[in-house]
Amino acid sequence: MATPDTRNQILDAAEYLFAEHGYRGTSVRAITKLAGANLAAVGYHFGSKAELMAAVARRVIEPINAAQCAGLDKLLARTPDPPVGELVEAFAGPLFDEMPAGDEGGARTSRLIVTILSDPAEEARSWTGPAEDSVRERYLAAFARVLPGLSPEELGFRMRGILAVTAVDRLEVHQQPSPGCVSPVAGEAARRWAITFLTAAMSAPPTRT
Repeated sequence: MATPDTRNQILDAAEYLFAEHGYRGTSVRAITKLAGANLAAVGYHFGSKAELMAAVARRVIEPINAAQCAGLDKLLARTPDPPVGELVEAFAGPLFDEMPAGDEGGARTSRLIVTILSDPAEEARSWTGPAEDSVRERYLAAFARVLPGLSPEELGFRMRGILAVTAVDRLEVHQQPSPGCVSPVAGEAARRWAITFLTAAMSAPPTRT
C-alpha cells in the first residue's frame, strides 16, 4: 500500500530526473528507485510515464501561469493595448520570480523548462492542457494587437524566445562559470536586463522574406 506521500515523492524524483536526463533518458524504474517506491506506484498514481511527465510539468508551470494571468488581467484592466515592455514584463517576470537565483528548486525548474523546449520526445512537449493553452493564447492575442506587423508564426517564435532566454539565464546562474567567462548576474539586475532585451526583441521590425 502506497503511503500518502508517495505521489509527491514520485513527482520530486521525476522532476529531478526528467530535468537532468530528459524524458527518454529517464526510466520509470529509475524514478521509483529514487523515490523509494515500487514500480506499480507510477501506474497507480499517474497511469503512465507520459502522464507523470505531464503532472511534473504542470506542477512547476502552474504557479508561473497563475502569475502571468494575474499580470495580464491587471494590464488589460487599465488599457486594452498595453505597451510591449509591460506585456513582456507581465509574461517574463513570473519566470524570474519562480526561478530565483541561489535556489536549487529554481535551477531545477529552469532545467525542466529547457527540457520541455528542446527534448525530442513528443511526451515532453505535449503535456499542456486547456489552462496552459489559454495563457499562451491570451498573450499571443495581446502581443498581436500591439505588434500587428508580425505574422502569427513569427510572433509565436518570439514568445518561445522569451521562455528560452529566461530559462537558460536562470539555469546558468546555478552553473560554475567556464574559465575566462563572465559570471551570470543574479537578482533584480538580471530581471531588468532581460525585460529590456526581450522588449527590444519583441518590438523588432518583422523579418523580411
